[in-house]
Amino acid sequence: MKKLKVTILGCGSSGGVPRADGEWGACNSNNPKNYRTRCSLLVELFGADMVSATRVLIDTSPDLRVQLLAAKVKKIDAVLFTHDHADQTHGIDDLRPIAFTNRGRIDAYLNASTSKTLLPKFAYVFHGHERNNYPAILNHMTMPEIGQSLTISGEGGELVFEPLELVHGDIMSLGFRFGTVAYCNDTNFIPQATMEKLAGLDLLIVDCLRYTTHPSHAHFDQTMDWILELKPKRAILTNLHIDLDYDELTARLPVNAEPAYDMLSWEVAI
Repeated sequence: MKKLKVTILGCGSSGGVPRADGEWGACNSNNPKNYRTRCSLLVELFGADMVSATRVLIDTSPDLRVQLLAAKVKKIDAVLFTHDHADQTHGIDDLRPIAFTNRGRIDAYLNASTSKTLLPKFAYVFHGHERNNYPAILNHMTMPEIGQSLTISGEGGELVFEPLELVHGDIMSLGFRFGTVAYCNDTNFIPQATMEKLAGLDLLIVDCLRYTTHPSHAHFDQTMDWILELKPKRAILTNLHIDLDYDELTARLPVNAEPAYDMLSWEVAI
């Protein structure tokens, strides 16, 4: 028997909670569940010995260093990027000690639009930098097209991910389904073809920025409509802005839904 473990490394919106100016908004600063770093997800498949593991990171938030320390991560088999925005990518260099410790580059999967932005912006990460003697730490890997799947192998076995098409304002973002879990962290519209791929979930982790509408993120009523339609056994709301206090939001949610908090994890034997 193996174990799948999903850990929400960070669940905050692009500015985190509190923001850099110390603003907590509606969030109670005395509740540690309201302290939110930016969104990243860790997926781990543990082998029968419950020690050997395959680890996949989704996105490299600007807070990645503290997130990896909190999760005690020392090895990563692959990184998947949802899109090229700063709050999903600007912690990319924090993978350097992970690559050095394991004496090898980490495979990083990007679609065409994300590659177009990230490869020149972080060229030294993918190609090295001779003048500064920076070795490359990531292998640029092509993300499979929508409708295809991606298999990541590691010490714990194989993890299979299916990329999902999401609308994120004026760009397309990726979500991922792996087994009976789906991660849809940055979206204000889920196409019908993607909705059909989200049927039968044990866990849905989904965008819910605030109570009012937003041009590129889901708002509360919209997220509730998705949960009502998809009927996952459990739903966790992520990408939470300073408008959303943990306790107040919890009181508004149905029994199968809850707000995320940093380091919240979900496990299942498979």
